[in-house]
Amino acid sequence: MSDHLSPPPAPAADLWDSVDALCGWLDAERPVDGREGLLLRILKLSEEVGEVAQAVIGATGQNPRKGTTHTWDDVRSELCDVAVTALIALRTLTPDAREVFTRHLADVRERSLGA
Repeated sequence: MSDHLSPPPAPAADLWDSVDALCGWLDAERPVDGREGLLLRILKLSEEVGEVAQAVIGATGQNPRKGTTHTWDDVRSELCDVAVTALIALRTLTPDAREVFTRHLADVRERSLGA
């Protein structure tokens, strides 16, 4: 066994290319259009956050009736689902999602870490 870690595999596609593709797929498949469809896409975030909570409760065995039902890998996976869902919701609101997010992240970084 080697003492060093292999580098992670290169992503198959750019993050924002993937977000654009997923957003397009969801747009083509959504049963509800317009403002209601937009609101439902944003509300999907609440569902995903609930799944994170469920996974944390399951990973820590906080429900004595169920015991340990999830792993920390499940929690990580659910957190990724939240991030992807949020980026898709942002992309649904604006075609400039990449720029909006990059600018917002820079603002948060500056407020938190300073110049």
